[in-house]
Amino acid sequence: MSDKDTITDAQEAFKAASEAEADNRKAWIDDLRFARLGEQWPAEVKRQREREGRPCLTINRLPAFIRQVTNDARQNRPMIRVHPVGDGADQETAEILNGLIRNIEYSSNADVAYDTALDHAVSGGFGYFRISTDYAAEDMFEQDICIERIANPLTVYGDPESVAADSGDWNSAFITETYTDHAFKKKFGKDAPAVDWESDTADRAHEWRGEDMVRVAEWWKREDVPALLLKLSDGTVIFADKYEELRPILEPMGIVPVQDRQTVTKRVTQYILNGAEVLETNDWKGKFIPIIPVYGDEVLVEGKRTLVSLVRFSKEPQQMFNYWRTASTELVALSPKAPWIGPKGAFKTDAGKWASANTASHAFIEYDGNVPPQRQGFTGPPAGALQEALNASDDIKSIMGLYDASLGARSNETSGKAILARQREGDVSTFNYIDNLSRAIRHAGRVIVDLIPHVYNTERIIRVINEDGTNRKIPINQPTPQEQQKAMGDQAQQMQGLIRIYDLTTGKYDVTCEAGPSFTTKREEAAAQMVEFIRAYPNAAPLIGDLLAKNLDWPGADDIAERLKAMLPPQVTGQNPQVQQLQQQMQQLDGQAKQAIGQLQQELQNIKASKDNEQRKLLIDSFRAETERMKVIGEQQMQAIQTAQMAQADLMAQQAPQMAPEQPQMPQQMPQQMQPQMAQPMQPMQG
Repeated sequence: MSDKDTITDAQEAFKAASEAEADNRKAWIDDLRFARLGEQWPAEVKRQREREGRPCLTINRLPAFIRQVTNDARQNRPMIRVHPVGDGADQETAEILNGLIRNIEYSSNADVAYDTALDHAVSGGFGYFRISTDYAAEDMFEQDICIERIANPLTVYGDPESVAADSGDWNSAFITETYTDHAFKKKFGKDAPAVDWESDTADRAHEWRGEDMVRVAEWWKREDVPALLLKLSDGTVIFADKYEELRPILEPMGIVPVQDRQTVTKRVTQYILNGAEVLETNDWKGKFIPIIPVYGDEVLVEGKRTLVSLVRFSKEPQQMFNYWRTASTELVALSPKAPWIGPKGAFKTDAGKWASANTASHAFIEYDGNVPPQRQGFTGPPAGALQEALNASDDIKSIMGLYDASLGARSNETSGKAILARQREGDVSTFNYIDNLSRAIRHAGRVIVDLIPHVYNTERIIRVINEDGTNRKIPINQPTPQEQQKAMGDQAQQMQGLIRIYDLTTGKYDVTCEAGPSFTTKREEAAAQMVEFIRAYPNAAPLIGDLLAKNLDWPGADDIAERLKAMLPPQVTGQNPQVQQLQQQMQQLDGQAKQAIGQLQQELQNIKASKDNEQRKLLIDSFRAETERMKVIGEQQMQAIQTAQMAQADLMAQQAPQMAPEQPQMPQQMPQQMQPQMAQPMQPMQG
């Protein structure tokens, strides 16, 4: 498609997107100006009151409600989870993908992108973040995936035909950015064009080209691409173009297509353009447009999507609250002083002083007449204004579903259970915003998992971050060294001499999103429950002391855990002293056998050199006899090890009911012989 056709299609797509989002974008601006900037008085009313010298107080209560929702999401941040589905996928590679995604989030400050998008969704109705790729370093060719925040959601224009809760069905999207003429020339190496997109309204044309200003847009376009899918004789499913590349290898092996069908794949293209020309054209490696929306409260009426913020319907009660608090303040602090009242003719003397008697203090004031002037007493602010202010405050809370207990204020709840119940009700009423963030992060995980086979497709070493915050280096798309396997705890494969390959270019994986406390919070809760368990059952301290120390968050906890683990009984660690002794004997016998065989081989070589056939025959017979003897001894030792292992299994089965469980779940009623110990203080751990 020519550049002219691309510009024409982009004009039509942008016009459709801007018209579809016009109302939502206008409401977004109004909500943010009202709730976050405190522009809560109508402009005409504010000007009139300022001309009269009357106050316009703004007591903005809305940011506290917004932070209640956004900070709750920060404490329970959603996490991306990858699960194997098929086509060569496995759980171990899924864990590597989980660690890689955590590293992507950490390296690109994804928490800032998530928090910014949610803040915009709660405050205005919608927010965005994006997925991109960039070189890992300035001297490297490998690329990494990044998660970037979009600070201004008004620069994004989504697909007006989308009906999905995320951007999974987007086929068109724009991200715009404004440049000065100098910045445009510096970035693109040419002068900004004077022409602009043809449009029906002058204001839209002004948006794209102004004095010393030009707007550049990223146009993301997704198209359907027909493809032929093949099923090979070995059961593999592959596209026809890929099979043609591998035909010289597969056909000699007898692997040929046995079934085919037509299908459709997705192709995503990024166009960088201004109002006159296409500046760049880039093919995107994934099948999704990498712009992730976080929606507020979504309402669909007659096919039109309206995105509602948390504060949308609380603006009028907030204005009423401001008015009544201003009115009561004006009556108390800024109202004129109490006036003087008297009969006609009483204020002829010192008329100037009487004219300012309610605004200035005078030592004395004279009057004429028989009746002295009387001062009108001040009765205080009317109770109606204060009551209306309280009503407006209650309206704000009831509209949002967030009451005093949710905001940390003292309310009529007296028990802790009642306070928690009210807080839970507040969380439930606003959970749709946090759930929409979870949907967005889940879709971001789908976009990342779709990109990983295309970005991390070479032999390289990547960093993965474990759930507890520790990190490790993993070679991908290449054989894993046995030392790396040992560090990962893969002892079974190491003993068998197998080498693991983590191929991130194969397999199908699904993505879910889990919201809950962080690993640090879970570890603290586990440590607290273990302490309570040991207080109730002190005999469990020697058995779970290493687990308790491992979950404590202070320097040296891991070292203490290792020392306590070394002091555990063999039955707890799964070791049997008899088996260990037999294994040591086997190692000694193996060493003796190797030494004897080595001596016999040396003597055999000497005999061969002297060509003494008869002595060679005797030595060979001796060699065979020694080998048979060592074989018999080995079989006996192995039989003894198996017998000891069976005895150990029986012993552990008998002791299982007596051993302390690892999970600190206490029965509702402790045995009678343990009840006196529950009141005792925690005993020191003994080896």
